[in-house]
Amino acid sequence: LDIGCGSGLSSLAAKNMGAEVRSFDFDDASVWCKEKLKSQYHADDTKWQVTSGSILDQTFLNSLKKHDIVYSWGVLHHTREMWRAIDNSLKLVETNGLAYIAIYNDQGLKSHFWWMIKWLYCHLPSFLKKPFAYSAWVLITLMVLIKHTLKLQPMNVLGPILNYKNERGMSRLKDVIDWYGGFPFEFAKYDTLVRYVENKGFTFVRGQESCNIGCHQLVFQKNAKN
Repeated sequence: LDIGCGSGLSSLAAKNMGAEVRSFDFDDASVWCKEKLKSQYHADDTKWQVTSGSILDQTFLNSLKKHDIVYSWGVLHHTREMWRAIDNSLKLVETNGLAYIAIYNDQGLKSHFWWMIKWLYCHLPSFLKKPFAYSAWVLITLMVLIKHTLKLQPMNVLGPILNYKNERGMSRLKDVIDWYGGFPFEFAKYDTLVRYVENKGFTFVRGQESCNIGCHQLVFQKNAKN
């Protein structure tokens, strides 16, 4: 089950590996993109279902069965109700099944700063959004560059910028808009997430803790007694 599957590339990868896949997203453009991928690579495959839906819509969730693998990568923190979204996702995991989630790291004041920037961006008139995002990005990047230059480490900032398209597969300017427009924006500490999901009847399998603005990546297995 691919929750908030966006472009559908993760669903496609799972399908290519032989999985039976159910993909859904709240965004109509994402649903269109998934349907396009399906028609191109698995047009007649009835074991890949693509639908529109929200992880917060209980009526929709009641129509879903439980799955061996529930996957939601960098999605649940954009719902405005992250903890309820996590709860709803976990309820869709079959006994002994796996839950894969990625959630933004709580950096304290830095995370709250980004919350305000993203909120402001999303509430600006359309014609001001790109100028605001690009100007803010240039200013923030310049400040970080000065900081690392004083430490004699300017390439810590310049290197990722110069190799951005090769590393991310998209232009830096497009990714700036993607980042600033990512609102609602919620976050959590790594240990908090581990304890929270374990208290829901899961065993922590493995994870990678983010030490910066990125996402914690975690895998849990649902206990048989639950």
